[in-house]
Amino acid sequence: MKNIAESIALTLAAFLALMGAAYAQDDLFRAHAWVLFFVLAASTIFMLRRVKVASAGAPAQESEYMDGPIRYGAIATLFWGIAGFLVGVIIAAQLAWPDLNIEPWLNFGRLRPLHTSAVIFAFGGNALLATSFYVVQRTTRARLFGGDLAWFVFWGYQLFIVMAATGYLLGVTEGREYAEPEWYVDLWLTIVWVCYLLIYLGTLFKRKEPHIYVANWFYLSFIVTIAMLHVVNNLSLPVSLLGAKSYSAFSGVQDALTQWWYGHNAVGFFLTAGFLCMMYYFVPKQADRPVYSYRLSVVHFWALI
Repeated sequence: MKNIAESIALTLAAFLALMGAAYAQDDLFRAHAWVLFFVLAASTIFMLRRVKVASAGAPAQESEYMDGPIRYGAIATLFWGIAGFLVGVIIAAQLAWPDLNIEPWLNFGRLRPLHTSAVIFAFGGNALLATSFYVVQRTTRARLFGGDLAWFVFWGYQLFIVMAATGYLLGVTEGREYAEPEWYVDLWLTIVWVCYLLIYLGTLFKRKEPHIYVANWFYLSFIVTIAMLHVVNNLSLPVSLLGAKSYSAFSGVQDALTQWWYGHNAVGFFLTAGFLCMMYYFVPKQADRPVYSYRLSVVHFWALI
């Protein structure tokens, strides 16, 4: 039966979220656990409606490339982009008309990080996910490694976005710019990101093309560096495993240095290296011309690193 394992996993996750809401140590964690429960419950119902009994005939042929997550990623990019820009319009209006601040959930202090994170990590992140899955398959002539692991990465990343966004509105944040989500949301993103790295490396290892095109160098540097930045910057100790609050592993000047080591390099590798990958594949493709100087593109990569 198709999708039955995914349905069972979602059901168990929804049950754990319900238990988290029941035994939460603080109101903020309880509210966030309820959000997670409703998201997972809706996902379970959706998945159960897609359960199919396999026919006794010959198995369906796989296409050369796995484009499903790419199509969904393109849709998610548009959706989160529009959502992020609309929040930007709202906070701009709040600066002009302060009465539009609705306490506590929709005030400027909570909507501003929602806007920046939605545009950078939801809009930009989905664009990078979708294009990286597209480019690595075309430049290696190999199907994505890991089968349905790509679907886990896509939907897992959407869950991270929802949990982070609702956390901003509820006030469940660490107060660290561009790294606001609390410890349990950070932990979930780490799991998703490691799976993303495995897919990318696995696809490169099983490539049918002997050369690794330079766009893949930039994509891999973006994935590895963001993983390192995220893990180090978000090292923290939770007050309780069923509580929202945590304390950073660093303090004072060291904490500030770590935060902006993360902040500036996140810009450098998420918004710079990440989008340069797209340029190195899609600009030559649209122009129907090779990269002007491939040697210079390699120099460009190592100069950035």
